[in-house]
Amino acid sequence: MSDPATHTLPPVPDRGGNGPLLLEATDLHTYYGASHILHGVDFRIRKGEAVALMGRNGMGKTTLIKCLLGIVRPRRGRVLVRGDDYSREPTYRTALRGIAYVPEGRGIFPNLSVRENLLMAARPGVDGQRAWTFERVMATFPRLGERIGNGGWQLSGGEQQMLTIGRALMTNPDLLILDEATEGLAPLIAREIWRIVREIRNTGIATVIVDKNHSAVTTITDRAVILVKGQVVFDGSSEAVRNSPDLIHKHLGV
Repeated sequence: MSDPATHTLPPVPDRGGNGPLLLEATDLHTYYGASHILHGVDFRIRKGEAVALMGRNGMGKTTLIKCLLGIVRPRRGRVLVRGDDYSREPTYRTALRGIAYVPEGRGIFPNLSVRENLLMAARPGVDGQRAWTFERVMATFPRLGERIGNGGWQLSGGEQQMLTIGRALMTNPDLLILDEATEGLAPLIAREIWRIVREIRNTGIATVIVDKNHSAVTTITDRAVILVKGQVVFDGSSEAVRNSPDLIHKHLGV
């Protein structure tokens, strides 16, 4: 049976692999107390590329994302942003280099209106680009336009997720990181989120996507990285994952 979240979405043409490196991590070792979470992880993403970050729960995906953003400090290893070492830089400096984050749990400002949530994040991109304006976000998320004066707390889960993605786009990023963007959403709403992510991808913004819907995430990305117990066990084409039931069963438990 086809997945209701993806059955109308053919694979996105591969656009990644040849652009300049936006973000690169080498030999990351990360601990929470005495627990060793990431074990020598290497990760990279280039301009315009889309990468699926995959793995069962508790394998280190969110920890890796937080290391890339400077939220969690690695005990060993380096994170390079556009070739510069950002391993010890504060998170806001990483964000100012054109990296936007849509976290699991959304993180909107519930007491601000939809308009205020969007406008508070507005800024030009690294090269001064202003492709993502308030008007363009409204056109991409018409459902938000219908709720423009509502407080964040008045929105449904799907609308909150759209608002979080729209707010990230208002920073005009070169890289958008989405952590479980469709978690807990009804299938029809999840399908709308995938349509939006695909549209964003088609504008040339690089994306890192974490999602349990393996069919959807490998359809919309160029490359897949699979983590098992904090180690990279696969780094290759998303098509190879999509066409390998044995690989999916072995590492993702599906």
